[in-house]
Amino acid sequence: MKAVLFAGDGAVRVESIDEPLITDPGDAIVRVRRAAVCGTDLHTVAHAEHVPRGTVLGHEFVGEVVEIGPAVSGHRVGDLVVGADFTACGTCWWCRRGDHWECSERRFFGTGASFGPPLAGAQAELVRVPFADTVLRPVPAGIGLDAAVFLGDTLATGYAAVRRAELRPGDTVVVIGGGPVGQLTSLAAQACGVGVVVVVEPVEPRRSLAGREGAVTTEPGTAREVVEQLTDGRGADAVIDGIGGPRGLETAFSLVRRRGSIVSVGVHTDSSWPMPVDCAFADELTLRFAIGNLMRDGEELVALVRSGAIAPTVVVSETVPLDAAPEAYRRMAERRTLKSLIAI
Repeated sequence: MKAVLFAGDGAVRVESIDEPLITDPGDAIVRVRRAAVCGTDLHTVAHAEHVPRGTVLGHEFVGEVVEIGPAVSGHRVGDLVVGADFTACGTCWWCRRGDHWECSERRFFGTGASFGPPLAGAQAELVRVPFADTVLRPVPAGIGLDAAVFLGDTLATGYAAVRRAELRPGDTVVVIGGGPVGQLTSLAAQACGVGVVVVVEPVEPRRSLAGREGAVTTEPGTAREVVEQLTDGRGADAVIDGIGGPRGLETAFSLVRRRGSIVSVGVHTDSSWPMPVDCAFADELTLRFAIGNLMRDGEELVALVRSGAIAPTVVVSETVPLDAAPEAYRRMAERRTLKSLIAI
């Protein structure tokens, strides 16, 4: 079969490799119909300390079940399913609480050993899915492939951020970053009943998209002025950092109101950051982090998309065949496209 592989030195390539096999009774093999290139994929390729050459990349996928292990009871051959971007056993103490990310069986598709033991990714014709009854979710009628592929990570991340912020109806929410996660975070916040969403983004086409989809938009340099005008000088009730790193956190702290909340869902690579604890204490701020989780939030995510409350495909810039995936990676890394899908 063909797959997208990490080639080293920030590059990817498409090659033929052996097909995956059932290795555990709870496994399923899925024929991938749609995969996506994610910001995490770009990060994985650019910061590949834990990713050996030849790693099959990708963690956003939807496809058809073509084989199941003897312990799989929730799926049948021929089912159309979407996968979470990481695995969990579904039965341990953490999983029963909905904290699947903390499961000792966690493995993240297509990222080497960055987030647990390696697991081959889904930018391939076939992918092996451990703990299939937990990790896979049926795609109901009314949700197309291009929309379903977002349920496993990008939309799940935006929705997790909104949940983690504990927003109230009418709240003013700032989303830092107009990439795919930021755009879908904005849509999730609007669908969940907030008042105003402000998307802070330096790239004009991304601001335009956010504006067309219902957000107030601003460049970073004018963000504070815009937020103060909207809140009578108080600052945002919640700020969601969709870019990660010091820049995202520093911007968030500059825009949040006293007793407000900051939720960071951007990928962080620095081991530490000088948090302004004097300000955080005096202003009674809340800082949280969140990771998307289809296994926990699948019912709500499916309902939001199926009802039309959120249309995740608005962030799709292009759909390419598998052989063209390396060029899609380059265009996304250069910010020439917002989100690339791979039709397989």
